[in-house]
Amino acid sequence: MTAAVDAVVVGAGPNGLVAANRLADAGWSVLLIEQQDRVGGACRSDREVHPDFVHDTFSAFYPLGVASPAIASLDLPQHGLVWTHAPAVVGHPLPDGTWGLLHRQRELTAAGLEAAAPGDGEAWLDLCRAWDVVGPSLVRALMTPFPPVRAGAGLLARLPRVGGLGFVRMLLEPAVHLAESRFRSDAARALLLGNAGHADIPLDAPGSGLMGVLMAMLGQHVGFPVPEGGAGRLTEVLAQRLQARGGQIRCGTAVVGIEVADGRAVAVRLDDGSRVPARRAVLADVVAPALYEQLLDPADVPPGVARGIRRFDWDPGTVKVDWALDGPVPWAVRPSHLPGTVHLASSARGIHHALSQVSTGCLPADPFLLAGQMTTTDPTRSPPGTESMWAYTHVPQHVREDAGDGSVRGTWDDDDCQRFADRMQAQVERYAPDFASRIIARRVLGPRQLQERDANLVGGAINGGTTQLHQQLVFRPTPGLGRAETAVRGLFLASASAHPGGGVHGACGANAARAALAHARLGRLGPSRTAEAVPRPG
Repeated sequence: MTAAVDAVVVGAGPNGLVAANRLADAGWSVLLIEQQDRVGGACRSDREVHPDFVHDTFSAFYPLGVASPAIASLDLPQHGLVWTHAPAVVGHPLPDGTWGLLHRQRELTAAGLEAAAPGDGEAWLDLCRAWDVVGPSLVRALMTPFPPVRAGAGLLARLPRVGGLGFVRMLLEPAVHLAESRFRSDAARALLLGNAGHADIPLDAPGSGLMGVLMAMLGQHVGFPVPEGGAGRLTEVLAQRLQARGGQIRCGTAVVGIEVADGRAVAVRLDDGSRVPARRAVLADVVAPALYEQLLDPADVPPGVARGIRRFDWDPGTVKVDWALDGPVPWAVRPSHLPGTVHLASSARGIHHALSQVSTGCLPADPFLLAGQMTTTDPTRSPPGTESMWAYTHVPQHVREDAGDGSVRGTWDDDDCQRFADRMQAQVERYAPDFASRIIARRVLGPRQLQERDANLVGGAINGGTTQLHQQLVFRPTPGLGRAETAVRGLFLASASAHPGGGVHGACGANAARAALAHARLGRLGPSRTAEAVPRPG
């Protein structure tokens, strides 16, 4: 039996690492256990595609990482993290050879949109001015435990300055309605819809407008930064910070069970047959179904929670393609400022059409791509004059049909992945006709491959469960929970399956740590002799 600690954190993704750091800062002894051979979860980088190129294995750009109070409070730049930016934040090439470009300088963004359609520039600036007033409070309200009493009060106090309920109504509009009512040009509409497409909320459903505004305004105000040297630097620095505060990390070890005694989590069982007692708490950076259906004994899960978890709704799957290029992306028309993030579809309507197909179980013939020019953003990623690039797109969790040529079956074996990657590459080549000639190496990760590399990415779902309104706030992960607390005392859900959901912002982990510390102050967590003395049989 491993020596007892105050808290065991299961899973070393960004949320688990943030949670462990928060507890260590409070003076708790912490053991962080990770199944993979290194920390990071879906925030890692590698040289697998080509030894001279760094590719981010999963996530890449982190506007929420900069804007999130949870990560900002850890002061990671003081521990060696360096953020870098591309010349432009987001770009969307259009069939007429123009680009919609989002810059960190709002005047540059507005000037480009005004050139696309008179009035669009001022409409964009109006949105920016409103965000100046309510944006920081809105982000805090979204990131803190539900209900966000203090942050919510600050937000309510500011709303009258931006139109009150009229502004709230705008945020609740479907993204397609918001884009069409506020902007005239395809450039502006594509920027808004493309940013809304980072989530899985259908663009004609309520809530998608909020996501589009949130991501666009974060890009406008903080950019879409990346860690210098690769996405893995973010989690490496979090791990180093934790260890400097006495926290322990054990990789290459799987937690196979959580022991409960007298209604309280008291220990975790490991795949090597050993157990680790937890004097105060267990924090699980694992998806909710894995926690309730695999790690806990069914007898420890209330029937209502078990029923809710059986209805847990995943977000769509993902196919990601990485390329090592021997030169810059050969855009048919080079934009005035090269963007780090590129959205690729035929038009704003093309984005809507592709994502609507995904939501109805169809593989799009012309998928909407989110792409990253990583060397453009961070020159350390590949040799001078080359480009480390990726693109991903969403696919249905259960494929009903292929709206393309019918060649992709949805089994996501290697043949399926390569065929669909060819379709994605053709979307790039629509705007960069000589793209294929620049390719040195290519890697394709489909839904199955992504889950093999990170068990939390079930079926390639990257948000820990759908972000649609029926599974957010008090409904996340099941109706009536809505917070990090679980049905078991001393056990806290710290993954993206908890409020506020997906994204590299660390809020789910921070909220779980905050809850554990609060329960400890109230005397609800121990310490307990049971944790060390009474292992559960089996």
